[in-house]
Amino acid sequence: MDYEKLVTVMRRLSLEAGDKIMEIYGRDDFEVKSKSDDSPVTAADEAADAIISTGLRAAFPDVALITEEQAATHSLDVDTFLIVDPLDGTKEFIHRRGDFTLNIALVEKGVPTLGVVYAPAKGRMFFTRADGQSVEETGALDKDTPGDLSPIHVAKSDNAALMVVASKSHRDEQTDDYIAKYKVRDMTSAGSSLKFCLVATGEADLYPRLGRTMEWDTAAGHAVLCGAGGAVVRHDDLTPLTYGKADFANPFFIAHAANVELKPA
Repeated sequence: MDYEKLVTVMRRLSLEAGDKIMEIYGRDDFEVKSKSDDSPVTAADEAADAIISTGLRAAFPDVALITEEQAATHSLDVDTFLIVDPLDGTKEFIHRRGDFTLNIALVEKGVPTLGVVYAPAKGRMFFTRADGQSVEETGALDKDTPGDLSPIHVAKSDNAALMVVASKSHRDEQTDDYIAKYKVRDMTSAGSSLKFCLVATGEADLYPRLGRTMEWDTAAGHAVLCGAGGAVVRHDDLTPLTYGKADFANPFFIAHAANVELKPA
């Protein structure tokens, strides 16, 4: 695998797809359909999926590709694959809240090793370099020439005063009960995979997710967080969250900075 090429291609495709998403986002109206699981899908999901999947298949024809919008056609019998959520946070998109992202990741032997998370409405771009270090790009976000890249690192967390980030759309009593196990100085909310990135940049210490997610929802953010010194573990036994499951469904998980003292389920 040519990691340098992959990072370049993932970054460029996320920006191209982001432009298309923002074009649709700017329309007065757009159609919202329901998938078989009753989750919403828009023209932006489908257009971004087409741009990203076509580009990845052209650049890496021998690497398995999993995307949310084509999940029904996928089966997985390899330990290296690309995984894509072309529009994570569709509900945020529909309600024009801006907290949506594009996620592209490489998974190797169950571990997300490289990833890009792009929030086009917020102009924030996070990705792992070929050496595994995570960065945030600032500037014009030109498709061909990266701007300034700032290495990002998780916070040196104070376990007596943690900053917690939780979901905007999926917060529930079970999540609140788990958060209550910690000494929390403040809380914030964010949509989509931006929650991983807030932990990766040190803007938060802990992100618990006690709800249904799929591997394409989390792989890119997981890679970015690990490349910033953090980790993602299962909620039930605090072992590392792994990828390549037959149904692509995740267990509940906890994303955290390195020195957060995790509490059992």
